[in-house]
Amino acid sequence: MSTPVKTNQQISPNSLINSIVMGSVDELHQQFSEALPFRHLIIDDFLDPQLIQSLAANFPAFDEAKASDESGKPGQKCVHEEVKALGEGYCRLDALVQNEEFLNVINTITGIDGLIYDPLYYGGGTHENRGGQELDPHIDFNYHPVTNHHRRLNLILFLNEEWREDWGGLLELYAEPDKEGHPAKTITPRLNRLVMFVTTEHSWHGFRRINASADSSRKSFALYYYTVDRPVAETAPRHSTVYVERHLPSDIIAGQVLTEARLNEVQRLLHRRDQHIKRLYSDIQGLMSELDIHTQSWTMRQARRAVNLIARCRKLLTFDRPKK
Repeated sequence: MSTPVKTNQQISPNSLINSIVMGSVDELHQQFSEALPFRHLIIDDFLDPQLIQSLAANFPAFDEAKASDESGKPGQKCVHEEVKALGEGYCRLDALVQNEEFLNVINTITGIDGLIYDPLYYGGGTHENRGGQELDPHIDFNYHPVTNHHRRLNLILFLNEEWREDWGGLLELYAEPDKEGHPAKTITPRLNRLVMFVTTEHSWHGFRRINASADSSRKSFALYYYTVDRPVAETAPRHSTVYVERHLPSDIIAGQVLTEARLNEVQRLLHRRDQHIKRLYSDIQGLMSELDIHTQSWTMRQARRAVNLIARCRKLLTFDRPKK
């Protein structure tokens, strides 16, 4: 008979988080605050070994029906947002990340007060990326689509039992990806490594093409925290995910003969650029359609008002006309 899962009030961070983490919160706050190219923190061996092994062993199977790329088309990325349906280990993790004591620890480390857990795991949950998948440098959507809360913090827990750097898929942090083609920092997706970073208009991140074998994939658990408001200096108009296309290889120059591998790389980069352009055109078309609907609705309201006004004027004129 399985042991009942504790509620978020019963879960104690001290029993599930590395004691070294719990005892060095102030030091971690300093590391987070001073990190470049934007505020972030890397914590190895974050969770209790038994829990992390449970999460890795019970990672959900890749679901082809949920597989897509970043444009929403069929691809090599699978996301499971229904975290509580993934078994006892994930229920314990879910209880932990909404626990008040845990939230206080994250508040202290980041200096962000009033963090709000997202029970919908919108865009979060387990992420699995197969070979061939990549993620161009981007900043994330900045408002929750349901609650309208400000997105403030990303937490990514890596769940690969093995990962080599030559497999690609390393998390990359950028300062200005539109000007610099190389990341300011790279992070290997190692088992039980937690990465947390702010969600701002400058927190550019992504990962390069995965070259792992067919039976290997990049696995992680993603969680996003929100607040009711945020500093005015960090506030921006609502937007979805914003991408910056990767630069073409700098060593391609006039007169150079391209190898087949180099040609394939250039063609792949141009294809991804075309995909993003098509997605932007589609977004613009959708916005224009919405604008047309609102414009037509406004025009109809004004037309009705005009007709009613004319009708009232005619009635008044008829009423005031002297009888012969």
